[in-house]
Amino acid sequence: MDVKATAALKGLYCNSITQYSKFITKEVNIGGIKMGGTQPIRIQSMTTAFTIDTEASVAQSIRMIDAGCEYVRITAPSIKEAQNLAEIKKGLIAKGYHTPLVADIHFTPNAAELAAKIVEKVRVNPGNYADKKKFEEINYTPEAYEKELARIKKKFAPLVEICKANGTAMRIGTNHGSLSDRIMSWYGDTPKGMVESAMEFIRICRELDYHQLVISMKSSNTQVMVQAYRLLVQTMVAEGMNYPLHLGVTEAGDGEDGRIKSAVGIGTLLEDGLGDTIRVSLTEEPEFEIPVAQALAQRYEQRKAVLADDVEMPDFEIPLDFSPFAYNKRASAELNTFIGGHQVPRVILDLSDQNLKDAQILAAAGYNYSPILDKYNMGDQSIDFAYLADELPSFNFPGNLKQLYNYKTWLTLKDNTNCHPLFSLKEYISASDKDKSLNLVSVCNTDLDGDNFANLPFDKTLVFVLETTKEHGMADQRAFFFKLMNAGIDTPVIIKRSYHFADSETLAQKELKAQLYSATDLGALLLDGLGDGVWLDAPQVSTKFRVSTSFGILQATRSRISKTEYISCPSCGRTQFDLQETTQMIRSKTDHLKGIKIGIMGCIVNGPGEMADADYGYVGTGPGKITLYRSKDVVKKNVSSDNALNELIDIIKEDGNWVEKEVL
Repeated sequence: MDVKATAALKGLYCNSITQYSKFITKEVNIGGIKMGGTQPIRIQSMTTAFTIDTEASVAQSIRMIDAGCEYVRITAPSIKEAQNLAEIKKGLIAKGYHTPLVADIHFTPNAAELAAKIVEKVRVNPGNYADKKKFEEINYTPEAYEKELARIKKKFAPLVEICKANGTAMRIGTNHGSLSDRIMSWYGDTPKGMVESAMEFIRICRELDYHQLVISMKSSNTQVMVQAYRLLVQTMVAEGMNYPLHLGVTEAGDGEDGRIKSAVGIGTLLEDGLGDTIRVSLTEEPEFEIPVAQALAQRYEQRKAVLADDVEMPDFEIPLDFSPFAYNKRASAELNTFIGGHQVPRVILDLSDQNLKDAQILAAAGYNYSPILDKYNMGDQSIDFAYLADELPSFNFPGNLKQLYNYKTWLTLKDNTNCHPLFSLKEYISASDKDKSLNLVSVCNTDLDGDNFANLPFDKTLVFVLETTKEHGMADQRAFFFKLMNAGIDTPVIIKRSYHFADSETLAQKELKAQLYSATDLGALLLDGLGDGVWLDAPQVSTKFRVSTSFGILQATRSRISKTEYISCPSCGRTQFDLQETTQMIRSKTDHLKGIKIGIMGCIVNGPGEMADADYGYVGTGPGKITLYRSKDVVKKNVSSDNALNELIDIIKEDGNWVEKEVL
């Protein structure tokens, strides 16, 4: 097939920016379970048991497979673990399990070469396989750079030949935090550097006529991760390649944060038709990752069947001031410090179905009312606008919480400066009475091409509430933004997404879908700098859940920081301590440090590299031993795990970043 013919529009990174179209990649056979091409999106995860413990590794692999895992990845940090992969494989086969195994290799070529003769796939990280990562600033001349490449090829070629001889597939997996000093010297800590790190190894494989490749570009920063994958596809297409993509946000964390962050990164790329296999990295038992990955993947398998009913939209010119490979927020007008411009994205919540006779209903929205003091206390996740439709509260709202009403109801409240109207497009055009400071108008993408929009009176009080009913709603809403940008319209835009799930689904199922779908749909636009506010409309889940999810999406896209961020790895056989227990312990003492990023890494492999984006790091370096970091710099080595958290807090205090937790 002509790879270039399948890629996007004018050198972009996907087939279409306005309708769902799967980017077709080369099909790769991994132990009989094929990936890429027209195959379904494959689900995988990684064991956390010690690889040398055959019984534990087999038992955990079976739990993962029974949950729906199609490829099982196992760490092999040394020859000893690589050898034991054969015993794990035997144990699985003896129990009737033939799921392909993947060996995860970092620093040891000899372990990779042995593993490649045993398992169906090996994963290597270009940043530390045959390359150097010492966090040193080295200036490489072109001659020195080429000499290093020749050295790498000499060390890497034997693994390629073994994979060819044994029918073993390979993932070339670049991680943002472990780019080599050589790559850093030429490209810096950038998506371009990540792509070039992988392409060097891919080109070696092509020279050696080996093509059973899968490629990944992982980062804990969703902006960097998405930009790197897009740039990778563009680069591969330009060089006549279309290898399948393994998608994942590395060190995403646990619970709600981990799920939202994973959906923002993985979902954004799936929306554009990219991705052939996914792994959701959570600091939890690996079998709990599978339902999350399945919920993400199944959405796109279902979409293929229903999109025929959607009216296809023609592709059009990308705005000149927009790039999918770098973050730039869309320029919008700033309305009286309410919304737009340099303001953080606002959060809107529908409270029209709540009991508006009790001020306590606002607690879930971030406003805690004290009857004794007759005042509200704001939390870190306090909404900015409450939509009340036509319902009037019987209590006073806090002064900094703006109320939104349907236009006709607002007419009876227009003297209240804290109340603002929500119009339909027709209502706004014909209305003679409008708010002096803020008018919200509901619109959809198709409105831009109609007469009503052409007659719209623009002024500096106008805000669009952008809705969609399309199956591929993210692309529909993105098209709206691009049309505004091409027309030079800087009106602020609130992105609204509405979700309704089958009544037969459990509350947990509805919550998971609401969380993942909204993180994908809203997050994809926010990552590209599109949107001045979010409105998550999902009446089947609780008010508190919608608020938490909305702020979680803003946090995961780096659009609005409202809490501490934890960059914690999902654990594996290299881990030196109980990651779940330790993460919760650290979270319990530091979760009030708004805006601080703390990396919690189970081993030195995932230490200074994978937490490169963190402000502070807590890294296992041996049994009972922790090394503490400030950014990428070691502050204290081999601290006893009994006292490591206190030592970490002391470092944060020394930097002036500690505040005492408020007791309510």
